[in-house]
Amino acid sequence: MAKPASRIEKIPPYLFARIDKKKTEARKRGIDLIDFGIGDPDIPTPQNIINAMDKAVADPKNHRYPSYEGLFEYRKAVADWYLTRFNVSLNPETEVVTLIGSKEGIAHIPWAYIETGDIALIPSPGYPVYKITTLLAGGTPYIMPLLEENRFLPRFDLIPEDVLKKAKIMFINYPNNPTGACADDAFYENALAVARKYDILICHDAAYSEIAYDGYNPRSILEFDKEKNHSIEFHSLSKTYCMTGWRIGFAVGNRDAIYNLGKLKTNIDSGVFQAIQYAGIEALTGNQSSVDNMKQTFQRRRDLVVDGLLSAGIQVEKPRATFYIWAKVPQGYTSADFCEKLIEETGIVVTPGSGFGDEGEGYFRISITINEERIAEAIKRLKAVKL
Repeated sequence: MAKPASRIEKIPPYLFARIDKKKTEARKRGIDLIDFGIGDPDIPTPQNIINAMDKAVADPKNHRYPSYEGLFEYRKAVADWYLTRFNVSLNPETEVVTLIGSKEGIAHIPWAYIETGDIALIPSPGYPVYKITTLLAGGTPYIMPLLEENRFLPRFDLIPEDVLKKAKIMFINYPNNPTGACADDAFYENALAVARKYDILICHDAAYSEIAYDGYNPRSILEFDKEKNHSIEFHSLSKTYCMTGWRIGFAVGNRDAIYNLGKLKTNIDSGVFQAIQYAGIEALTGNQSSVDNMKQTFQRRRDLVVDGLLSAGIQVEKPRATFYIWAKVPQGYTSADFCEKLIEETGIVVTPGSGFGDEGEGYFRISITINEERIAEAIKRLKAVKL
């Protein structure tokens, strides 16, 4: 058997793959699991999107190879959505590219910009893909700690000058996974000031921009980078329209970054099935009431979980966005130990904060993608456990 490449050996097992293994072992022991682990909405995809898919999948024109950059009609729908949502104008020909989910674009952008010796600025705790794909591309991740005392925003003033000079890209993600933190206008302005000074491409993961509560409306970085000189933004229909399994998203922004990402993709994949793109058009341009209903559902769940955790003596803040709750591990436990205890003693599955980077140690993440009845049962079980 051939020896795998050294790059593969550098990569730790994907966080959620390890969690799946633990869940499988628990189920074999007959444990009734309440799974707050992975951020996969339990709410069905809206019917109007399914109907559009039914129609498109029956059309033989959609059975052939799609265009690499995506249907123009889909990219136009994305541009129209951005204009309505953020008042940002995009050229669908040059400033939008279709993705097989935002994860695919996030995973490939380092390959378009990072060479051996180059640095990518990576938030931690953060989505593990940022760091892993930087390593795969031969680059060096430089960790930007997201600490509670700074509202889980990176401190650009603490990054050494020599690091900034070598940095090619910077990943940021607001509303944030896993912390649920939100960025203010000053943060985006500061990030762009750094990008301009050191010629860094900001890669903004905005997958959770439409899951916000209490009247809060997250911003796009393109509202601040009006000339689109220093940023590319990744988005997904997965969370906004409960389409995680459909695998469709998009990247928008700087035309050179869009071109380079698209050029890379032509040599890796063959685009998104056209029928799914037509369903995506319906999602972006059709009735949006499902989005409001989804947010109301998640807001109720957020309140139930946060109130329940507080009543169980666990420190937690109520997030203004995402469907994640970022809570402190009780004193005396590591993140991993606490999460293992919950699975073994209560059947509750949560994600250890350390799985999102060393800076996540001391926290755990709850994904509120299960119904209110199961949430209530989980809180009941949690209160019965000695912590």
